[in-house]
Amino acid sequence: MDKLKSFLKTSLLGGVVVILPIAILVSVTLWLFNLISGLIEPLTRFLIKDSQLNEYIAEFVVISLILATCFFVGVLVRTRLGGFLYRIIESRILKLAPGYSMIKETVIQVFGSKSESPFSSVALAQIFCNETQVTCFITDKHENGMYTLFVPTGPNPTSGLIYHLDEKYVHPIDIPVQDAMRSIISCGAGTAKLLRKYGPATRPD
Repeated sequence: MDKLKSFLKTSLLGGVVVILPIAILVSVTLWLFNLISGLIEPLTRFLIKDSQLNEYIAEFVVISLILATCFFVGVLVRTRLGGFLYRIIESRILKLAPGYSMIKETVIQVFGSKSESPFSSVALAQIFCNETQVTCFITDKHENGMYTLFVPTGPNPTSGLIYHLDEKYVHPIDIPVQDAMRSIISCGAGTAKLLRKYGPATRPD
């Protein structure tokens, strides 16, 4: 009887472990699709009305136009004049909007290049000088060997605490800043995969 109960329990939990992530992924995908569809609905209606296109084809055309616009803007701001105009608009208008700076920093960390990141590298730090370690970003290294670190809070990586530690408590790891940031946004999910090749966690002396 106990074996039967154990079999039923493990089988049920095994099924949940397999099905639940798939169900969540499908739900999130559908939610994003519906969100994007709702945002571009005025444009798709305009196309359907004027060109008699199928709804899905109209949505595809609108999304393609949006991506093309993003590409064009990206090329434009790389020019001297475009960059100058963008900096003026950002400093005088966009930065006055509440939350703009936080959103921009988050987007840069997730999608930007390493050169755009305000953090130089990822590290594990023993902020309490014991075996407890935290994921952090090295923001500065001082002449006396100390590090300045930013320890973000998940799932919002734009908030956190600043620490100044001796180098013996800071262990830089060769992980892209963007990958570490994604792990923080997901509250640590995926950290094991990122750190697997580095072996056992470094212990304090």
